[in-house]
Amino acid sequence: MPRAMSYDIDVPKRILPAIVLSQLAGTSLWFAINAVMPDLQRDWQLPAAAVGTLTSAVQAGFIGGTLVFALLTIADRFSPRQVFLLCALAGAGCNAAAALLDRQVDVLFALRFATGFFLAGIYPVGMKIAAGWYTRGLGAALGLLVGALVVGTAAPHGLRALSAHWPWQSVMWAVSAIAAAGGVLMYALVPDSPSMPRAARIRPQALTAIWTDRKVRASAFGYFGHMWELYAFWVLVPLIIATRLPAAQVSAASFAVIGAGFFGCAVGGLLVRRFGSARVAAVQLAASGLCCVLAPLLLDAPLWLFAAWLLVWGIAVVGDSPQFSTLTAQNAPRDAVGSVLTFVNCIGFAISIASIELFARAAQHWPLAMLLPWLAVGPALGLRALALLLRRPST
Repeated sequence: MPRAMSYDIDVPKRILPAIVLSQLAGTSLWFAINAVMPDLQRDWQLPAAAVGTLTSAVQAGFIGGTLVFALLTIADRFSPRQVFLLCALAGAGCNAAAALLDRQVDVLFALRFATGFFLAGIYPVGMKIAAGWYTRGLGAALGLLVGALVVGTAAPHGLRALSAHWPWQSVMWAVSAIAAAGGVLMYALVPDSPSMPRAARIRPQALTAIWTDRKVRASAFGYFGHMWELYAFWVLVPLIIATRLPAAQVSAASFAVIGAGFFGCAVGGLLVRRFGSARVAAVQLAASGLCCVLAPLLLDAPLWLFAAWLLVWGIAVVGDSPQFSTLTAQNAPRDAVGSVLTFVNCIGFAISIASIELFARAAQHWPLAMLLPWLAVGPALGLRALALLLRRPST
């Protein structure tokens, strides 16, 4: 086992691959609707901005689920692997049920909200399970786990590319089957760790640390800038690609661009030992911000340069995410780490709802060359917030 993956207990070799694959499968629920949106818009006569509204429903459900799971300490009171399994099955059921609807937009919105709620029992709980097994070297493991989230997010686009002639309902059912299989895999292959960390009940007063503690504020506001850009970019990726490629190639290219973020997360995790989380996060945040600013030039660039630009953007836009989590956990008061992380994540996802709605609707009225540079507002503010930690780099 590489040094970056060192641990205090004897970890079976299957544990990390099983957690990563389970996380990938479970989080495929996140963008399932996005991958079939062109077909759904055609069959249901939905407006183009519906992709933003339905994605925001998932984000809102995730915020609500995260708060409920934290307030009730669900993953402490029950076996985390059981929680992961039940949430994967419930989320898969909500996703599959969406394929049975016929122009019932309000019900679809509710099902997407419920899917986001159950994702709160998949993504964060998977992190907790990993933390129980990898008590040291968590940074590299966290990079792989966030990378799995990225590939899971991209997976419906890849599945759509492979099944171009399937009805959109079949794609939704296939994603549900993958998510359910991920839950079963976690339950079957990953026992509860003997050193599973226990989290105290969430403390509302910990919210003040985000504003009053300079180091926590630096990492939290860096993360908020990152979240302004991340999900809005992911929602816009198919639209950006469609400006240059035929419709039949959009799903495959979207999978490649979003899935490229795995490398940003995994490689960033390996570089932390040498450069520190703050520097790794800052470089990736600056790179993604530069990609935003260069959009007016590169949207019409030669195809090879256009593709390279999007791949670099896909790598950098999410590669800083695990490092922001690491920085916030390092800087938060020791007795309130769980509460601070919960609040920071909830605020970040609330920001993503605003940016998704804003950019998805604006894209119907403004050319992308004018719109995409405004995504750089998040990275710019995030870099300004990170300045304190760059002067005092984290180890």
